Amino acid sequence: MLTTEKIDELASRPKVKKIVVENFLSSLGGLTYQEAVGNCEMDAQAYGWNHETSGAIREGILGHFYSGGK
Repeated sequence: MLTTEKIDELASRPKVKKIVVENFLSSLGGLTYQEAVGNCEMDAQAYGWNHETSGAIREGILGHFYSGGK
């Protein structure tokens, strides 16, 4: 699980849409890795997220599922 501090760190990067990253990464509970990545891809296309925003979300997804969010 991602920590609030890690989500804040990812959301505070330059050109990142802060609210998008915070909301997306805070709602990963109950999803599988594949579902989270799929949702990220669909939402990025649907809402026109920039590369920095989708990259921060993807990094957060990896952290959530593969490194305990540290």
